[in-house]
Amino acid sequence: QVQLVESGGGLVQAGGSLRLSCAASARTFSSYAMGWFRQAPGKEREFVAATSRGGDSLYYANSIQGRFVISRDNAKNTIYLQMNSLRPEDTAVYYCAAGRVPGIPITYDYWGQGTQVTVSS
Repeated sequence: QVQLVESGGGLVQAGGSLRLSCAASARTFSSYAMGWFRQAPGKEREFVAATSRGGDSLYYANSIQGRFVISRDNAKNTIYLQMNSLRPEDTAVYYCAAGRVPGIPITYDYWGQGTQVTVSS
């Protein structure tokens, strides 16, 4: 079992930045691919970014490419999502997840509770 706890969400103006963190309980954290997903009101959950087990391969959705950066620190069992140049359409609940294949959302087995990000115009 892997428990995931997100933090760092909040309210920010358009053009601003936020850094999300996700702390994992698993001793085998480094054996999991990790990802960030988001769900806006009335929309389906969508993929945002992912990292391979070692952090050497990174994956991004087209909608956030060049604005968001995912990273992981296996020594701290934590992943991060640095979000820059935020837009109102980035408003959503952001979830971190642990899984097997970074680029394939269906392979994610463990999910956090989510953290709200709201971007005002």
